[in-house]
Amino acid sequence: MAQSMSFFIGIVVLAFTPICFSTKTYSGYLFPQFYDRSCPQAKEIVKSIVAKAVAKEARMAASLLRLHFHDCFVKGCDASLLLDSSGSIISEKRSNPNRNSARGFEVIDEIKKALEKECPQTVSCADILALAARDSTVLAGGPNWEVPLGRRDSRGASLSGSNQNIPAPNNTFNTILTKFKLKGLDIVDLVALSGSHTIGNARCTSFRQRLYDQSGNSLPDSTLEQSYVAQLRTRCPRSGGDQTLFVMDFVSPTKFGNNYFKNLLASKGLLNSDQVLVTKNQESLALVKQYAENNELFFEHFAKSMVKMGNISPLTGSRGEIRKNCRKINF
Repeated sequence: MAQSMSFFIGIVVLAFTPICFSTKTYSGYLFPQFYDRSCPQAKEIVKSIVAKAVAKEARMAASLLRLHFHDCFVKGCDASLLLDSSGSIISEKRSNPNRNSARGFEVIDEIKKALEKECPQTVSCADILALAARDSTVLAGGPNWEVPLGRRDSRGASLSGSNQNIPAPNNTFNTILTKFKLKGLDIVDLVALSGSHTIGNARCTSFRQRLYDQSGNSLPDSTLEQSYVAQLRTRCPRSGGDQTLFVMDFVSPTKFGNNYFKNLLASKGLLNSDQVLVTKNQESLALVKQYAENNELFFEHFAKSMVKMGNISPLTGSRGEIRKNCRKINF
């Protein structure tokens, strides 16, 4: 039985207290102490470079967190997103969810370079993404958690998987929930992880339809507060300005917290995929209300869901590789 179950090592005591899991995978374990002997400085190296990047540009915290999401939803948490096109590999960076929006790759490169100098071919790019996501969250004022480690890097990418598996801003609630369930995540994970939109930005092109023609009737989305519609229209016109950035949480755009959920209850969720959490499902609405009222509960659920998401189909044991360069496979 011990070989087929996950072992819970730690529990959440407070929202800011780390949680620690050891997770049984197909051919090995993920556990927070994985590099304690082989590269004891690994976590500190990642943390210091992420801190420097976020201090330089606050938006980078959201960008690094998003990279981990977009990696895990395609082929599992295996750093496939980081691969550039080469030979038979068509990069996931070219997919609709990532093109012109995924960023932070240079920060990952800097971390990898430092780790290769400290302990060559030891720390995987997939684990770098997981650690950077946690550190970014903490730096933005969010919860802390122990990151299970021991992932290895894929030797391929999936452009089609990136286009199909990552939830899109215009997806229906049921489509989004289905995409989560296919990865072993449930509705609590969906709502909690959507809370990552408390930081970061979205492009005009990702929500323009809501402002002008949500249902093919040349009218704005009726679930979007109308004064907010007018405000958004000033910088997101009917045509043009596709890449103009808008904060997803206008109350505290660089601070990780539960204002995102309060905005949803006020009908001021920027993306359709945000607002459907309160308009299309009673269970998700109840969770939004709980998180809006209780920031510590949101933090606790978010941390647990991040660990759960980070355990999606990792490569362990002899599967995959430890890349020397996160952008290309070893030869």
